[in-house]
Amino acid sequence: MIGVMNIRSLALAPALVLGLAFPALAEKIPLGEISRYLNSLKTVSSEFTQVNADGSISTGTVYIRRPGRVRFEYNNDKTLMVASGGTVTVVDPKSNGGPQKYPLSKTPLSIILAANVDLGRANMVTGHSEAKNSTVVTAQDPEHPEYGNIQMVFTSPTELRQWVVTDDSGQKTTVILGEMRKGASIADSKFVIR
Repeated sequence: MIGVMNIRSLALAPALVLGLAFPALAEKIPLGEISRYLNSLKTVSSEFTQVNADGSISTGTVYIRRPGRVRFEYNNDKTLMVASGGTVTVVDPKSNGGPQKYPLSKTPLSIILAANVDLGRANMVTGHSEAKNSTVVTAQDPEHPEYGNIQMVFTSPTELRQWVVTDDSGQKTTVILGEMRKGASIADSKFVIR
């Protein structure tokens, strides 16, 4: 006859095995912590892989100097995208129309380049979830949701790993970051197009 203690032990055994077989799901990172993290990033450089709206893939190096500055240098291509002084400039040698310029404030990238990121602001965050041990945050300009949104993916401890920008026409561009180098000096000249 099996004692009561042995029955309880047998009943708990599968639960213990299952508990060991599957790691605990990571909890989603709170928005306040993500805002603090983004605000702490002053300079960042990283290799990146970009999946364009047409499915093509580009690689290169991104330089970020908050607030308001970013530079995407593409490998094997003379294409350049620079945001500085409130304007995004795209230089594409394959285009015969010359550099294209857009107000940074009308792009979802302005959310992470802002002087003060506050994801707790009313109607800014439209999604905040945990997926595959990452925290996914979708944010938009609450006053102009028609400008599109940015979906950011963070790992724990809090680290930005990728973002997906959906522009005002619904086109999606994904940027996957490599290892980030933080805090290094980035020259002003990186954010000037000659």
